[in-house]
Amino acid sequence: MAVNTTPEAPLPVGEVSRLIGGWIDRLGAVWVEGQITQLSRRPGAGVVFLTLRDPSYDISVSVTCYRQVFDAVADVVSEGARVVVLAKPEWYAPRGQLSLRAAEIRPVGVGELLARLEQLKKALAREGLFAPERKKPLPFLPQLVGLVCGRASAAERDVLENARHRWPAVRFEVRNVAVQGVHAVPQVVQAVKELDALDDVDVIIVARGGGSVEDLLPFSDEQLIRTVAQCRTPVVSAIGHEPDNPLLDHVADLRASTPTDAAKKVVPDVGEEYERVRQLRDRARRCVAALLDREERGLAHALTRPSIQDPHRMIDVRADQVADLLDRARRCLRHQLDRADSELSHTHARVVALSPAATLKRGYAVLQRADGHAVRDPGEVTSGEALRARVSEGEFSVRVDT
Repeated sequence: MAVNTTPEAPLPVGEVSRLIGGWIDRLGAVWVEGQITQLSRRPGAGVVFLTLRDPSYDISVSVTCYRQVFDAVADVVSEGARVVVLAKPEWYAPRGQLSLRAAEIRPVGVGELLARLEQLKKALAREGLFAPERKKPLPFLPQLVGLVCGRASAAERDVLENARHRWPAVRFEVRNVAVQGVHAVPQVVQAVKELDALDDVDVIIVARGGGSVEDLLPFSDEQLIRTVAQCRTPVVSAIGHEPDNPLLDHVADLRASTPTDAAKKVVPDVGEEYERVRQLRDRARRCVAALLDREERGLAHALTRPSIQDPHRMIDVRADQVADLLDRARRCLRHQLDRADSELSHTHARVVALSPAATLKRGYAVLQRADGHAVRDPGEVTSGEALRARVSEGEFSVRVDT
């Protein structure tokens, strides 16, 4: 229930603590799952103190239980183990602290862990976080590689040594984090976010050596999976050995079976690239040589053709043909001209023979009146009329005498 207070009528601290204790006392027992981070078993003490932590959200709560409750699972439970606790919340008023009073502790078995991981895997798959089309291609030659791994771990050494052996110029931005335990998830998530925010980082490798299912649990955490899914930088998962298969392998853009395999897949081998360049160069030379040989053979074949060996031969043949045609044309034209000349001569002779001048030369004369009309009928003239007589060699005047 809400409590009415004012600055003039505040509640004492003890009263506030008492009210909080009353509210918490009304809560029933709950089953809580978490990871044991601290465990205190003092010799002779009847109470065991431990801290239960949620790695995904970095939240812890104190738990107390009677020794006989913890002794029931003491052989299989230690720091770092995941457990399920039936506990009732309690409020310690003098210090204002909340804790859980455990009545039963159950260790989370491997089979149960695997079943929960399988359920989480199916749920994330339905969201499309593992879809192949979401995966980003790795750059051919990354200039700066982000590496998330344990401090001074074999995984870090394997990645750095193998990558630099393959490509000595490669640079790394390393983030050392806890790779197991309660601090692993928040530290790995923070490291991935930091590297993804760097523009110079071309690819991120998350690496860890082998381990048990419990040791690899941080790399199947839902918070880490969603963080990797949101990265704009390609992420490579190199967790454990070949049989290990945490959920990070499914959301990552590339899965490497081991940290060494990650170095081989992220960084090209300089020797192999030199050999590939050499092979391509030799192939290019062979292609160019084959092209030149083919063109030389084509040129040699062209040079053997008569038109290339004796280019004037065709011109000479054509010149003879032109000369023959020209001579033939001249003969034809001459023949046409001769025939036309003969026809013209004959026509001229006929014209001359039929012309009035020829008639006049034979002694005939043409009488013309004063108006120039020729006299064709004696009745056309009158006695005493003056006429002009036209003969072959000229003309003269005559007068009609009847």
